[in-house]
Amino acid sequence: MSEFWPTELRVSKDRQRLSVSFDDGASFDLSAELLRVLSPSAEVQGHGPGQRLTVPGKRNVQIISVQPTGNYAVRIGFDDTHDTGIFTWTYLRELGERGGELFKAYEQELAEKGMSRDKAEKPR
Repeated sequence: MSEFWPTELRVSKDRQRLSVSFDDGASFDLSAELLRVLSPSAEVQGHGPGQRLTVPGKRNVQIISVQPTGNYAVRIGFDDTHDTGIFTWTYLRELGERGGELFKAYEQELAEKGMSRDKAEKPR
């Protein structure tokens, strides 16, 4: 069971942010892009050490659903059809506390791999 308990989760009107408040007074505003590219799903994290994928092109991704999963987490659905990540309260708290540094590391990975936060244009 999580030592952190959310008191409120709210998706912004533009569907690009998730606000999370916890019972100890801490609150965080998480971008949909951060949540999507750091999703705890096997699709993103892989099935073992060293298998994590770098997911490009998600700058404007939107949250389309937030569904409770037991009493310990939520499953977040995104408009790119990704909906397999189960975000525990502890993981949401970690993203809130360390999101800035984790996102910088993600941007560095993109740069090293020649990828972009923007979707690739379709060939004409």
